[in-house]
Amino acid sequence: MTALAWFAIAMGGALGAVSRFAMSHQVYQWFGRDFAWGTLSVNVLGSFVMGLVAVLLVDKFAVANEWRAFIMVGFLGAFTTFSTFSYETMEYIQVGEINKAFLNIALSLVTCLVAVWAGMLAARQF
Repeated sequence: MTALAWFAIAMGGALGAVSRFAMSHQVYQWFGRDFAWGTLSVNVLGSFVMGLVAVLLVDKFAVANEWRAFIMVGFLGAFTTFSTFSYETMEYIQVGEINKAFLNIALSLVTCLVAVWAGMLAARQF
């Protein structure tokens, strides 16, 4: 991997992390913190975009490896928050809110898989 690819990943990661915080913060302001809506929203959006750009950047267009690294590894890797999802789910379990834990698991898994599939379908329309 080239030095430029490493730099692209680092810059994409910085932008992805800031974007994740901004979106999650806004979603929590809208819906409150009674459920992990912020984390769920970034994971679903990030999954959709991953499906979309995976097809567009890899299958449809000849995009340089550095740009794919910037977007897919750097930006989306930092934007999606599976580790935060795991932590929030464990918090629900630890405080005895098992229904919220299972709801978070089910919604995250199903909606993110559907979002990746929808992104891939959307990209194939180009």
